Amino acid sequence: MTVKTSSYLPAASWITEAEEDWTQLAGFGPAGLPGYVRVRILPDPERPFQSENDVTPSPEALGDGEQMRLVVQILAAHTGTPEEAFFCLWDGWDTPIPGFKPMVRIPHRAYYLFEGPLREVGQWQLPATSQTPESDLVPAFVWPADRAWCVAKDVDQHWIGVGAGEAALQDLLAEPRLDVVKADPAEQQPFYL
Repeated sequence: MTVKTSSYLPAASWITEAEEDWTQLAGFGPAGLPGYVRVRILPDPERPFQSENDVTPSPEALGDGEQMRLVVQILAAHTGTPEEAFFCLWDGWDTPIPGFKPMVRIPHRAYYLFEGPLREVGQWQLPATSQTPESDLVPAFVWPADRAWCVAKDVDQHWIGVGAGEAALQDLLAEPRLDVVKADPAEQQPFYL
């Protein structure tokens, strides 16, 4: 089974109707969850104006997609609806889907909405004409239907933001394959140029 396109826009209303700043929303998902962490794909910058090109990930570091799958796998134990979840895919990945438009919108971003079981994260039902390999397409948002948590990965950030309950966040912090730090979405986050 693969994650398939969805037109059920009410599922994304907690994102599209959120009132926080768009960078906070794109980085962590909707406000109001019990706590937040950042899963660092790259270490935070060591100096102002540092470029991502100046950083060499360790050879054992997981890629963006692998880290996203691991995060969602861990969080799947913290929802009552692991078989019913929603995924937003940024429309800028050069993956036009015939007959389907990006319908989930926040300021400065538009997304295709998909649905399926959490275990299928990253397994997109895309047309054969897609220019981008599926393995490179990291979802911008992932959340279960019960909204127990939300995962966010903006295209411009070097980390995955997670809002969830304390038990879920503790499970992420305890995973040795992930570099996880507590975060306050209302604060300025580290960034690369």
